[in-house]
Amino acid sequence: MADEKKKPNPIDIHVGSRVRLRRTMLGMSQEKLGEHLGITFQQIQKYEKGANRIGASRLQQISSVLNTPVSFFFEDAPGMSATTPAGFAEAESTNYVVDFLSSSEGLQLNRAFVKIKDAKVRRKIVEMVKALSGEPD
Repeated sequence: MADEKKKPNPIDIHVGSRVRLRRTMLGMSQEKLGEHLGITFQQIQKYEKGANRIGASRLQQISSVLNTPVSFFFEDAPGMSATTPAGFAEAESTNYVVDFLSSSEGLQLNRAFVKIKDAKVRRKIVEMVKALSGEPD
């Protein structure tokens, strides 16, 4: 039993994955985040995998560097229940967005899409993607 590696806590894994999500949304490398925090990119990797638990003061630093509230890292965490019933559709929708932005393609598409200034062009792109997916209007 002593030789067994301790498995990361599901909350630590979730918080780490949200750190990775936010970091990649901003286009920031692990090295750059580590520089801002005064730690190595290897430590950032361990945080993002949930192998190392992020302490409260470090999480506050990370939220400041990544310009997001600390609560962002706990959204949709396992075992967390909403104080008000949100319904299944909203929870699935939130997870769908996180899954999309966690993918390389979704992140690239999101970055490019938000740079389009013309609202008409953005609407046309959405219409085109819906048509390609076979989604009815």
